[in-house]
Amino acid sequence: MAINPIKKLAGETVIYGLGTIIPRILNYLLVPFYTRIFSQNDYGQITELYAWVALIMVFLTYGMETAFFRYAELEKKPNKVFNTATGSLLITSVAFVLLVVLFLGDIARGIQYSGHPEYILLLAIIVAVDAFTSLPFAYLRYQNKARRFSLIKIISVVINIVLNFTFLLIIPRVYGDKLSGLPVYSHENMIIFVFIANLISSLSVLFLMIPELRAFRFRIEKALLQKLLAYGLPILIIGVAGMINEVSDKILLKYLLPVDTVKEAEAQIGIYGANYKLAILMMLFIQMFRYAAEPFFFRESGKKEAKAIYSDVMTYFVIFTWLIFLAVTLNLDIVKYFIGPAFWEGLMIVPIVLMAKLFLGVFYNLSVWYKLTNKTLYGAAIAIFGATVTIVLNVILIPKYGYVGSAWANFACYFSMMMISFFWGRRVYKVSYKYGRLVLYSALAILLFFMYRYLDLQQTTMQIITAGIFILVYLSVAFVVEKKKLNRRLTR
Repeated sequence: MAINPIKKLAGETVIYGLGTIIPRILNYLLVPFYTRIFSQNDYGQITELYAWVALIMVFLTYGMETAFFRYAELEKKPNKVFNTATGSLLITSVAFVLLVVLFLGDIARGIQYSGHPEYILLLAIIVAVDAFTSLPFAYLRYQNKARRFSLIKIISVVINIVLNFTFLLIIPRVYGDKLSGLPVYSHENMIIFVFIANLISSLSVLFLMIPELRAFRFRIEKALLQKLLAYGLPILIIGVAGMINEVSDKILLKYLLPVDTVKEAEAQIGIYGANYKLAILMMLFIQMFRYAAEPFFFRESGKKEAKAIYSDVMTYFVIFTWLIFLAVTLNLDIVKYFIGPAFWEGLMIVPIVLMAKLFLGVFYNLSVWYKLTNKTLYGAAIAIFGATVTIVLNVILIPKYGYVGSAWANFACYFSMMMISFFWGRRVYKVSYKYGRLVLYSALAILLFFMYRYLDLQQTTMQIITAGIFILVYLSVAFVVEKKKLNRRLTR
């Protein structure tokens, strides 16, 4: 008996969630830890440097994961595609580290970290290792080995967390005043242990991937590599533009904030970065959905009812993301304890960021039109437009409104990308989405949000009860509207 595709996608989303949501939740446990042991400007440095890491990671993977999925299916020889793609990543990752070593001083001065070039070197090795291991992870996804994928992700994150607590909490408490006598330790340089822990964690992934890497042969087929690069180049552009949308604000804030010193700017970045993390549930769900959905969309593309399936996926996705939005924003007075009190002044950006991420998730759903029709250049054009919106609005809004301006720039970027993709996609690969239902759930969620804000409840118990009632109302409406349709889908 054939497995219902919606059930399969849901199941794979849950399994990949174990490899995405659990590690990220574990990693996010470092946020309350960091925001209680580091100052605002120290956490701002961590936020900014990891923004650079995320951006460089896109360059070093240059769309190879998606290209691998595409050509593993087309070539019917996944091992050959794996060898070529992984060999290419190995060369570029090693070359990147060598370039950083050669120009370390210049790079550190260029981003205003001339006093700590060791930060740059450690992060360069981390991003190179992570880029190389991205293909073995993709191969696990291709082979539907979601459990092994998840296990490796979880182990590496646990190692990172344990080392963070060991380096930053346990050892300092054990040694106390004698801490400065230990090699590497310095009270002014504790941030370095965040990166050391991350490096060891990344190297542990390389070790755990040995069974997959044993099958790797350094054989790069030139013709195949050209196909992979041609397909991956637009994905790279999309990825770079997407990462600009995601992290450029953390970088630009340092140079555009109306403050007098770099430390003040780093403190504002720290506040913004900490509150940005409160959108964790939305970001986690979208990430685990992407891991499962990308291969799923390709697998279903040849089926007669593929477009109907994509439509249903969009509906359920929107229902769930608005549920996450309500769960976080209606309980923000509780959720805020996830970060240190010193960072609470930035809580006003959380609803803005959550909606921005929701629009991004819808955009990922809509992206099926250009991926399945091999028109990835169109996707690249949309992403470039979004990056332009991000940069322009950050330049305009940060000097006037600080990091709140960055949050609205994020919102405007993803909303515009979503709308452009929707209208463009209708002309290339039309999917008949359930527009009435999508508007209904969106309007209801926004209405409930503003009603809750209007009530302005001060007593914690009443806040929790009211939030629960509002969320129950939303779920009840969704259940009534979707009951018959969902039953038909899941019982096929």
